[in-house]
Amino acid sequence: GKKVLLANNLGQLWDAYKALPAAELTTAGAWLGVIAFSLQIYFDFSGYSDMAIGLGRIFGFRFNENFDHPYCADSVGTFWRRWHMSLTTWFRDYLYIPLGGNRGGTARTIRNLLIVWFCTGFWHGAAWNFLFWGLYYALLLMGERYGWGRGWERMPAALRHMGAMLLVMLGWLLFRASGTEQILLFLRAMVGAGEGGLWTNQVSYLLRQFWPELLAAPIACLPVAPWLRRKLSAKDEGLGVGLLRYGAPGLALLFGGLSAMKLVEAGFNPFIYFQF
Repeated sequence: GKKVLLANNLGQLWDAYKALPAAELTTAGAWLGVIAFSLQIYFDFSGYSDMAIGLGRIFGFRFNENFDHPYCADSVGTFWRRWHMSLTTWFRDYLYIPLGGNRGGTARTIRNLLIVWFCTGFWHGAAWNFLFWGLYYALLLMGERYGWGRGWERMPAALRHMGAMLLVMLGWLLFRASGTEQILLFLRAMVGAGEGGLWTNQVSYLLRQFWPELLAAPIACLPVAPWLRRKLSAKDEGLGVGLLRYGAPGLALLFGGLSAMKLVEAGFNPFIYFQF
């Protein structure tokens, strides 16, 4: 369901804007495209991680979770402790800690962060945008550690979350853009300085077409299932036990059936992270 019902459809929104010339890219369209890709890459990647965990369980292997609701994070550091945890823990254990980690003073810690994030960017591909992406997060994490971290923690929770998600979305623009020219094109449009204006009928059309996915995706980013499980487990009544016992399999059958129908209709759509 994550991959077929959400990621594939949200990817069509990004595809609608990623190749537009400057004269046609509006402010609303640029934001819609970046938000769509941010959601697409999460549901595509976490979806196939969940499939790997489930398939491994069939054969008797237990793999660790790879995502812990990263879009609920309220800082960049928290985001990376929740996103692609298999990669971040590998770099931590086999590169950052052997280099000395945060031991040995500020200068050595900054050096280690730069090395780790350079390697993280390079791991995704030998392209400038991936290296910029790695450097971008190195600078943000150094800023949180040595700069604005204490002030950030004193901000209201909602503002911290909104700020973190804005920084993450800008990071995904660096990650996905085809070059510096496209990055600057989107940034100009997002701040209202682009040539395409604020809004067009295309934005209205795409919002009408993809409103179910745009409504469901943010809800699916939240820890709804664990919350429901805790609430129902706390109930002694038969209703709570019955919903736990039959609700999850019922939803699995529903989303599995809808996904199969969508696959028959739409055809092959590869996973984003298969290229890395």
